[in-house]
Amino acid sequence: MRSTRRLPPLWLMGLCNATLGFSNGVAFFLVPQLMAAAHVPVPKIAVITAIATTPNFWFVLFGPILDVRFSRRCYATLFAGLSGIAATVAVLSVHHLVVLPVALVVCNASAMLSSSALGGWLSNITRGEEKNPLSKWMNIAAISGTGLIVAVGAELVRRLPVTPAALLVGEVVFLPTSIFLFLPAPGPDRRLAGESFVQFSREVLALLGRREVVIVLLLFLSPCSTFVLPNLLGGLGAEFHASARAVSLAGGAGAFLPGLLGCSIFPIIARRLRLRFFYMGNGILGCLFTLSLIILEHTTTTFALAAFGEYLFQAIAFSVQIGIVFEAIGPDNPLAATTFSFLTAATNVPVTLVTLADGHAYSRAGITGMLFTDAMIGIITCLMAGLLLARFDSRAARATMTSVSPMEASLEEIP
Repeated sequence: MRSTRRLPPLWLMGLCNATLGFSNGVAFFLVPQLMAAAHVPVPKIAVITAIATTPNFWFVLFGPILDVRFSRRCYATLFAGLSGIAATVAVLSVHHLVVLPVALVVCNASAMLSSSALGGWLSNITRGEEKNPLSKWMNIAAISGTGLIVAVGAELVRRLPVTPAALLVGEVVFLPTSIFLFLPAPGPDRRLAGESFVQFSREVLALLGRREVVIVLLLFLSPCSTFVLPNLLGGLGAEFHASARAVSLAGGAGAFLPGLLGCSIFPIIARRLRLRFFYMGNGILGCLFTLSLIILEHTTTTFALAAFGEYLFQAIAFSVQIGIVFEAIGPDNPLAATTFSFLTAATNVPVTLVTLADGHAYSRAGITGMLFTDAMIGIITCLMAGLLLARFDSRAARATMTSVSPMEASLEEIP
């Protein structure tokens, strides 16, 4: 049940999700930048980054535990702390390429579980009309949090000994949980986790029995709007002749400002356009931007432009994704956190695949091959998905028309 306690402003609630942004900044920009500085080859950086993204889809297997035994606030706090510890270990392990992927996987998986618990928690204490604005602020926290940790973390590593710098990075990842104290937290469900897993399986089967939901899941599983290049930019500074400081500043500002802009315009456009087609349109425009980078001179300015544009389209894509997920959860869903984790996991499957494809393209044709491959994957899949969805909507409309009798149709025409 929704708490009767007065809620804080939506922007403050959304900023709780900054832990996810901070962990993403560590795993997908700061650590690749540190690996590049340690002369790790770009294809190797891409493989390690791809491994770090894998929890984004398999973490859903642990989703059912988020709805039982303890409160979602407890789970969100616990996993945020684990993510902070793993982030510290990752920064300390840049030269240990066996330990590093493990630390990045734990960091990312814990942050995703924390975010899922938070998403289920906030979804159940907010009204329906507040969910798109809440999605905006949660994504502002995630995207802009990435920019903040990229800029701050890089400065910490340059100015301090590595151990104090790593500890401070880990503390920043955990810091957003302090906002939890101001939010009403419904009590825990005392069921056993096994019951939640059984119910989760039933919910998934029921979900997969709905044709329209299957279409949306296929859309999420396709690489329409993956925008994985921001995950690799930290290791590409040398390709644009950019210094380490320029890379961190461009990456920080390039994530923070586009995060604010992209997430802020999402609710405005979402009122005028169906979210699914908004998602694909954003994917095509973003991929055309990626193609334009091929013809530009590879300078520090181009790197800054690339960071700004890629993060902008990524921010919009994430906002649309979460908006669709909130629509699917609905009000007072007892398995809100589980549903949130399941649907967001589907959106992350193509991220790992495209990251590996980009790394392979780089090893064959350098930065030009990487940019071309990334863009064409997105454009082709967006066009294919758009055609399939248009056909599905057309068939659904015809089925609805044939199910209405002539008498009902004539009555509907009466003002």
